[in-house]
Amino acid sequence: MIFHPGIIALFLGSAVVVLMLLYISLLSVRVLRYWDIRSSSELQLSLERKTYLTSTIMNYILGYQIVSALLFIYTVDSLHTEFVGAMCATGVLNANPVGWYVLYLKVLNLLLSGLWIGINILDQRSPEYPLTRLKSALVLILLPLIAAEGYLEVRYFLGLDPAVITSCCGSMFSAQGKGLASSLTAIPVKKAEAGFALVWTLFFISGTLSLKYKVSSFKYVFSIISVLAFVVSLASVVSFISLYFYELPTHHCPFDILQADFNYVGYPLYISLFLCTITSMLTGIYEALRRKVERKDVVDRLQRKTTLSGLVFGLLFLIISLWPMVFSSFTLQGY
Repeated sequence: MIFHPGIIALFLGSAVVVLMLLYISLLSVRVLRYWDIRSSSELQLSLERKTYLTSTIMNYILGYQIVSALLFIYTVDSLHTEFVGAMCATGVLNANPVGWYVLYLKVLNLLLSGLWIGINILDQRSPEYPLTRLKSALVLILLPLIAAEGYLEVRYFLGLDPAVITSCCGSMFSAQGKGLASSLTAIPVKKAEAGFALVWTLFFISGTLSLKYKVSSFKYVFSIISVLAFVVSLASVVSFISLYFYELPTHHCPFDILQADFNYVGYPLYISLFLCTITSMLTGIYEALRRKVERKDVVDRLQRKTTLSGLVFGLLFLIISLWPMVFSSFTLQGY
């Protein structure tokens, strides 16, 4: 199993990423200590040249984090045939509970990676490079998180034993089970649908107001609601959205929609949700960083792009989610 192409790619990718992050972290420490954009010293010029290299490498590293999250889910899901009792990624993750921590870290690192890239774009478009220290500090935060992800990833795959009989989504995502997953499946459908509709209505209203008016509070509210929509949407996938794809009122697994039987619809569903959340959060982050940037027009242009992107990706997520509800013959009698 350890020679599975996906596992080998994840191991090699994590090792290379951590090594590059260690190198960049050393440069980041020097930037935090000696950076002074007003200086024309040899040290400052050297740091400025190296920040270009750092940004380029970090973009590749964080781009890999996005690919890594998708590859991890795909690899774990493809391994379900190796375990008795597993029918999807849920069973393989349950075969070694460390896998769940890997998944949580990948989600967190994916969001942080997207935000770092967004902050880097703003910094590079500002002639005074006002966010260089902030980016360097964020690199030092990302290093232990990504290193922990790689370590747990190795522990997870090395700890998988095909002889172990695991439990799958049927027992985990059921109203009779225990934990958060079973709690989500037990939410009354009508209430779940109402909460989903409310949060996305607020998302599009706040996004429209953010585009139309240059009011700071609208930018912050839009970003905050995007995070709320992210959490509510993930819960809704388990609660009722997945049921329409499976056309089974008792099947709540959020991973089966990643399989070929359902045309891999889970990938565009989750990707659009993550992109919506990242770009929408950047609108508020740019507003918080506005005072650090002399060129306010740069901030305005980027905010408009991130807000529009968030609305477009949010609309795409809704179209994918609502498609089977509108066009399939399957219906849920809510309670």
